[in-house]
Amino acid sequence: MKILVCVSKTPDTTAKIAFTDGDTKFAEAGVQFIVNPYDEWYALVKALELKEAGLATQVSLITVGLADADPIIRKALAIGGDDSIRVNLDSSDSFSIATQIASVAQQGTYDLVLTGKETIDYNGSSIGGMVAELLDAPYVSLATNLVVDGKMATVTREIEGGEEVAEAALPLVVSCQKGMAEQRIPNMKGIMGARTKPLVVKDPVAVEALTSIYRFELPAAKAGVKLVSADQVEELVRLLHEEAKVI
Repeated sequence: MKILVCVSKTPDTTAKIAFTDGDTKFAEAGVQFIVNPYDEWYALVKALELKEAGLATQVSLITVGLADADPIIRKALAIGGDDSIRVNLDSSDSFSIATQIASVAQQGTYDLVLTGKETIDYNGSSIGGMVAELLDAPYVSLATNLVVDGKMATVTREIEGGEEVAEAALPLVVSCQKGMAEQRIPNMKGIMGARTKPLVVKDPVAVEALTSIYRFELPAAKAGVKLVSADQVEELVRLLHEEAKVI
């Protein structure tokens, strides 16, 4: 079984968020970038667990982005990926990105495509479903467990009030969330080995973007807190009626 893991470059969660060019672009100056945690901690590590169990022969990584994503790919390779592919395209359009991933997956005849449930910058959670549609493959989102037996997979996902267990034939696309695997930290051997693992750069396939970013906008600053003593019931009622806002 061959596994393709989707890996994205995202800002560190502690990064200060600002925008440039009339609020149309994210200001990257001084920002530390990381592997998207959902891709790294859950999708990639689950793929490695399947390989370690003798169920997979190859774990490949794919990133859609420019050369500045290469250090992020190398970190993912240090955790344990066998090789990687970077499609040389700078795009924020989910359909364009999904098209590139699906093209690589189809050409490489991968049996399983794993993604994180979403990226922590856009929080779109749309790539996995689009890739599955383009591959005409089944798709299970928000998975917390994955068991592969031959050409069949059993996938567990959380639903309101319980869990849902689905069975699907490979090839299959799964988006992964907390519970799928445990985070791993790359060791020195992995870091050194990642330097020589293949990183193939591919030209993007032609596709028309369906969306574009019009403008970014920061959330409104939080209002101050008003404290009301326990004996000022009337004042509390007035504030709730006149000033409190339901969000």
